[in-house]
Amino acid sequence: MRISNAARWSLAALVVVAALVVAIWPRGGSDEQEVGDYPGAGRSTSQQERRASDSPEALAPLRAEAALAPCPVATGPAPDGSVLTGITLECLGDGTRVDLGGALAGKPVLLNIWAYWCGPCREELPYLQQYADRAGAAVTVLTVHTDSNEANALARLAEYDVHLPGVQDGAVRVQAAVGSPAVLPVSVLIRPDGTVAKILPQPFRSVDEIADVVQQYLGVAA
Repeated sequence: MRISNAARWSLAALVVVAALVVAIWPRGGSDEQEVGDYPGAGRSTSQQERRASDSPEALAPLRAEAALAPCPVATGPAPDGSVLTGITLECLGDGTRVDLGGALAGKPVLLNIWAYWCGPCREELPYLQQYADRAGAAVTVLTVHTDSNEANALARLAEYDVHLPGVQDGAVRVQAAVGSPAVLPVSVLIRPDGTVAKILPQPFRSVDEIADVVQQYLGVAA
């Protein structure tokens, strides 16, 4: 069977297109990124709480440099209906386990969900630190790091001069529990009874903006 010149050119064009698709198709690979990379919001995270290489010994100097505030401690069980019931995560600051449902009960809470590679998070976290300093004991501000690379999280917080208490959540359990979208950063306002008042899937641009939404949805002025 003879092939016409037009058919030959069509076949050649298909081969070239296929080669280009193979060349530009994204490869699978490690989900970890070195400090300094900011791929942007919306990247998926791994499904383990933290990397095996992030041992207490490896993290000790990073924790000392970050000097994070202590995580809240549970003084009782989570309230009935709390969205955080049953979620226990590692405290970034010292490696202790934190029962979130119990530890955050009884006070208004601002949870900030972030990752070390998130560019908008870099801009927002210092404002959250300033807000926490301003609000004092009236509102609990807790960061939730949603990438398994705990070492990079600590390095970032030290770089940003942010010392808020935080937990390590590479398995993304908090986002699943509160029903927040798969974007970063996300702030979740939680009532003292453990129910969600508001999910805010966008970065804050000022301390006053944070204060306004907390007052609007949690009734706390700061």
